[in-house]
Amino acid sequence: MLLAQINRSPDLKQLVDEGFEIEVKGGHLIVHHIPYVNSKREIKYGTLITALSLNNNVTLKPDTHVMGFMGEHPCNKDGSIISAIHHSSPNQQVADGFVMNHTFSNKPPNGYENYYHKVTQYEKIISAPAKSLDKSVTAQTFKVTECNEDESVFHYIDSNSSRANINHLNSKFKGQRIGIVGVGGTGTYILDLVAKTAVDEILLFDADEFLQHNSFRAPGAASIDTLNKRMKKVDYFAEIYSQMRRGIKAYPEHVTEKNIELLNGLSYVFVCVDSNSARSMIISNLKKFGVTFIDVGLGVNVVDENLIGQLRVTVGTPEKYDHIPKRIGSASMEDDEYATNIQIADLNAMNAFMAVVKWKKLCGFYQDLNQEHNSTFTINTGQLIHEDNTA
Repeated sequence: MLLAQINRSPDLKQLVDEGFEIEVKGGHLIVHHIPYVNSKREIKYGTLITALSLNNNVTLKPDTHVMGFMGEHPCNKDGSIISAIHHSSPNQQVADGFVMNHTFSNKPPNGYENYYHKVTQYEKIISAPAKSLDKSVTAQTFKVTECNEDESVFHYIDSNSSRANINHLNSKFKGQRIGIVGVGGTGTYILDLVAKTAVDEILLFDADEFLQHNSFRAPGAASIDTLNKRMKKVDYFAEIYSQMRRGIKAYPEHVTEKNIELLNGLSYVFVCVDSNSARSMIISNLKKFGVTFIDVGLGVNVVDENLIGQLRVTVGTPEKYDHIPKRIGSASMEDDEYATNIQIADLNAMNAFMAVVKWKKLCGFYQDLNQEHNSTFTINTGQLIHEDNTA
């Protein structure tokens, strides 16, 4: 089944969105898991088969009202055949692995508007007896629809975007190569969000191991067995998100002057490090490369038995770097020891959300009226400030 064909054909897309198991094979639309009753009054599952009328791989109005079926002849709940739709029983092979055992005829006055109309009409007639015997049976299984490498970076269809009719907006991410430097806290949530977009590649950089404390400030839940493996953070997260998509590359190393060229040519880089000297070196080189970066910062302290602090997101683009010195600490500033930093999962997540929303604004996915290049959120006041605007 071609993903592009489904996305370009509203009727096929609607079938997928509503949970029908479809595929396109040998010029035929195949719809699996159609419940019906056989002559023994048993509930079985068959397959609807209909030839597709296409123009440039986009469906046209069906040129015939006849529907094929693989399975026994559907019956009423008393075991008698549904004679109102009976047409013929050709037992004809129409595609590899698919035999049209029966054909049915049910013609609306003006024919079928599209393949969604045709499939759902026949499904209602055929499945009604089965549903009267067992209300739990359904043709809408929402079975995962897989994609091959040529169709998508995802292993299965992004049905969320499809159902929301925003696939055309997701195309704004195609072709992008994203770097995430540091996947200890905020960087992991950035990965979680970026991984669900259609970017071509996501490069992860971090030399540290995924240990027990990391599991309390990262998405998901790691098992004891996983923690005892002491995997590199990048390998741990690459393994998880590669179950959903292709293009994740793990670099179990810190970004230094020796390997900084790995960031050259990337579309965007998220800088999620705590060392001011490392941040300064990375940003200095990204400016030379002309690569847009999004730097995140989280500062939390204990005051009167409460936590206070700020979250920061700072953007640097080839068009605007002049605000960077006053927003991001210089290499000469003392580095905080990462192990003593207060990291809270919800704050890491919020910092990541701010960063990813800004990235999506830069891509044109979200509207950006102010074009801010620095944003801060203050915990105890709830104040969100956008500064260094270009609009």
